Amino acid sequence: MGTTTIPASDLRANLAETLDAVSLDNIIVVTRRGKKERAIIDLDQLEDLLAASDPAYLAKIKEARESKEYLSHEDVFRDL
Repeated sequence: MGTTTIPASDLRANLAETLDAVSLDNIIVVTRRGKKERAIIDLDQLEDLLAASDPAYLAKIKEARESKEYLSHEDVFRDL
């Protein structure tokens, strides 16, 4: 994962191009007066970060890992 740092003035001048540069592999860090202040990230990546900090979600993952039940690839993807 990489980051690109741009000043807020460049963001204002090049908003469309900056938004196009955001991807799962690239985060845009916005600076003001040389100080990092904000970040622009891909929505899918934000959702992953939010889920990873959710205690209920993490508990479900732990429960699934400790479970002795397993599904085959065919069971999971049969109807797709």
